[in-house]
Amino acid sequence: MRFSSTPRGARLARRLVAARLHAWGHPYTSTANETLTLITAELTANAVRHGHVPGRDFEVRLTGTGRELRVEVSDTRAERVPPLSLDERPSDAESGRGMMLADEWGTKPRVNAPGKTVWAAMALM
Repeated sequence: MRFSSTPRGARLARRLVAARLHAWGHPYTSTANETLTLITAELTANAVRHGHVPGRDFEVRLTGTGRELRVEVSDTRAERVPPLSLDERPSDAESGRGMMLADEWGTKPRVNAPGKTVWAAMALM
């Protein structure tokens, strides 16, 4: 889905991911739902904060298999990519903790549009 590149758009994306995971059998209070929702919050906030181009939206794609849940957030700023590794953040840091919960994450060029996609995956136990 596409969302406006605003804090409201990021909030709506996070809520949509939580609702979709619940519909897929991962209840709101489950570890999988809470973790992937937090990861989504981090990715969408970064898309709004660092990937914003006036008049352009960001996109969220959620996929799941029996083994893994994956969220992808695409924005239109290819030149602003996250660092290749995350340093451990202090426990009182205001941002950056969501990505530390992912089992894997990375970036790739956006397909058929300018920009990049930042993705994160978590294994299901």
